[in-house]
Amino acid sequence: MPELPEVEVVRRGLESHALRQQIESVEVRHPRAVRRHAAGPADLAGRLAGRAFSGAFRRGKYLWLTLAEKNPDEAADSVLVHLGMSGQMLVQAADAPMEPHARIVVTLDGGTHLRFVDQRTFGGWLVAPLVPAVPDSAGELLPQPIVHIARDPLDPLFDERAVIEVIRRKPSEIKRILLDQSVISGVGNIYADEALWRAGIHGNRSARSLSRAKIRTILFAAREVMIEALAQGGTSFDALYVNVNGQSGFFDRSLRVYGLEGHPCERCGTPIVREKFTNRSSHFCPICQRKR
Repeated sequence: MPELPEVEVVRRGLESHALRQQIESVEVRHPRAVRRHAAGPADLAGRLAGRAFSGAFRRGKYLWLTLAEKNPDEAADSVLVHLGMSGQMLVQAADAPMEPHARIVVTLDGGTHLRFVDQRTFGGWLVAPLVPAVPDSAGELLPQPIVHIARDPLDPLFDERAVIEVIRRKPSEIKRILLDQSVISGVGNIYADEALWRAGIHGNRSARSLSRAKIRTILFAAREVMIEALAQGGTSFDALYVNVNGQSGFFDRSLRVYGLEGHPCERCGTPIVREKFTNRSSHFCPICQRKR
């Protein structure tokens, strides 16, 4: 599933190519793509037609497009996008061949399409009202379904000290906490494994057993690895994650542990180990990241 760097790459692409153009029409080509929009495909299409996307935003791994109001009395709302496992937001010329798995097609008056392509149909769109974030709003508005999502390490208002104290009060393993989007957002399985390797800490360590300095090191590593991934367009293991122009990221070439079971650790040469972790896998060096 796309994590913060991949979603930010898509957000930047949408900001550059899909905003401030009037929406001429919306075609929902598969009902699963709007299953989270309770009022159904016709309602979603009707609420978008004649309007324009006014902004592209992200918090953690969550992406949304704000909608320009038709009149000042309307409540602000947005299109919240779930990329799922294979969702793509592609900006294409209107006459470009249609992708086999195009689920939603938005025709913009600039002669382009915004296409939501989703091979596995785990993702989707919904129109959601914008409401104050909780508990740390700072005047920001978020789509209602994600108001509980915490800030991410690249957010200018990310409060590292407060997050460290929240983490230290948790009885869970540190990797499980890193994946908790209500504590710290944007970190998924890939960047959790990479950050923990950089910090030299095993993911099964109890957060309560870690000093503030150790947790700060992990947060620094998470921020560092995501900035590096963002500079390389994110991590793509196949053609399912792409930018709005169809290009893949190439940070997978810079990964140190994730997906590298059996490869030598760059620091000590010990083969990287993969273990089952919930419904995922964890990758680590058994020497540099000793279990406790």
